Amino acid sequence: MNFELLFRTQSADAAASSAPVQPVRYALTGAKGGFSRTLLAQTRLMPRLAATLLCDLDLGGLRALCLELGFDAQSLVVCADAAAVAALPADAIGLIADVALLDPSRYDILVEATGNPSIGYRAARRALNEGRHVAMVSKEVDAVAGISLSQLAARQRVVYTTADGDQPSNLIGWVTWARTLGLDVVAAGKSSEYDLVFDPKTGNVTQLDESFAAPGLASLMQLGDDIPATLAARRAALNGRKTSATADYCEMSVVATNIGFVPDVELLHYPVARTTELADVYAMREDGGVLNTSGVIDVFNMLRLPEEASFAGGVFVVVRTHDAPTWALLQQKGHVVSRNGRYACMYLPYHFMGVETPITLLDAVVHGRPSGAETPTQCTILGGRANVDLPAGTVLKMGGHHHDVTGVQAVLVAGKTAPRDIAPLYLAAHATLARDVKAGDLLTLDDLQGHDPELLAAWRDGYAA
Repeated sequence: MNFELLFRTQSADAAASSAPVQPVRYALTGAKGGFSRTLLAQTRLMPRLAATLLCDLDLGGLRALCLELGFDAQSLVVCADAAAVAALPADAIGLIADVALLDPSRYDILVEATGNPSIGYRAARRALNEGRHVAMVSKEVDAVAGISLSQLAARQRVVYTTADGDQPSNLIGWVTWARTLGLDVVAAGKSSEYDLVFDPKTGNVTQLDESFAAPGLASLMQLGDDIPATLAARRAALNGRKTSATADYCEMSVVATNIGFVPDVELLHYPVARTTELADVYAMREDGGVLNTSGVIDVFNMLRLPEEASFAGGVFVVVRTHDAPTWALLQQKGHVVSRNGRYACMYLPYHFMGVETPITLLDAVVHGRPSGAETPTQCTILGGRANVDLPAGTVLKMGGHHHDVTGVQAVLVAGKTAPRDIAPLYLAAHATLARDVKAGDLLTLDDLQGHDPELLAAWRDGYAA
């Protein structure tokens, strides 16, 4: 995203007219969630942006949140039906519990953040059909229906986009930036949600608010000559702790379809690595790294010492270096270049959630631009493999912080190798198994019953394209 160009253009737009600049109006679903709080808080600082409809099942909690953030109590109006929404004063903020009450006349862009595949899909589809832009925060929706929604947006001549501040949009934009510069991107990815912070004094690792013993890491803080062996030893030193997350797979599927990348392996490599090592780790195997092919998507677990800066859930690309003196100079300035000089890692150590999302909302509405410049294709699919035997009749419930699906391991499958009847993971969410599925089997469409037929139609549209 060219922030300086966006600012200059908006300033010129304002200067060219004597009339006051109208704010960009947005509707927000899942409005009481963590992401939504960050966006609403940022909105309070931006006269060019206005929240006009906020949708959440917990209206009491939503109102309390808005008051805590400093919104005027008189402007917050709970609306129980369409007539109440239609009667809202122009400067009011409608609080609604049903996405069916999202009146398109009251917003320019919908920020979809429910995390619910079916509800989010319907809200986004309606907005696009009504000629409104959509910023998709619900990666669960995008992983099933993103291509179909993108195609619908193109037909309607509006913008369908990921949202800056979240890793998918940040990484899509970062890859687009690298490609614009002519760089050969070997791998693209992000760090996992929480760092592994190793304290050599205690031999303990802290991850968020939890600490556990991992004394074996003390002798493994350097990569050594055999990178795969060191990475395997680090993994073993964690004593079987789970360091992958369904949410990571989902986010990377969104990125992959937007930039044309595929997974190197279904479960991703998930190396336990330090920032300075990424250019060596994400090198081709013949150069000592872990990659079997080029143009792959991945996630790494950030390993650091307590005094070292976090990667902060940021994003990276690993590129092939093209001129040895150029990259030697950059290495002297502290940039991450592999030991053999053939690869470099370029990274953004942040994702600011809703603090940064206004850039997307303004750019989509004012200039008709999505975040990044890529056209999605079904090159990668977020699927699921049963991790236990699942009998017919099992309800595949979706829940938890990472939206895991009952008894199913999220996997990323390259589109060209996927079976034609593969079921996208979040189509399976809340569906019922029509037949027994053995541990290790990939979920297929024929395994499911009771899933959302409209979401299935959207999946098939995107898959066919």
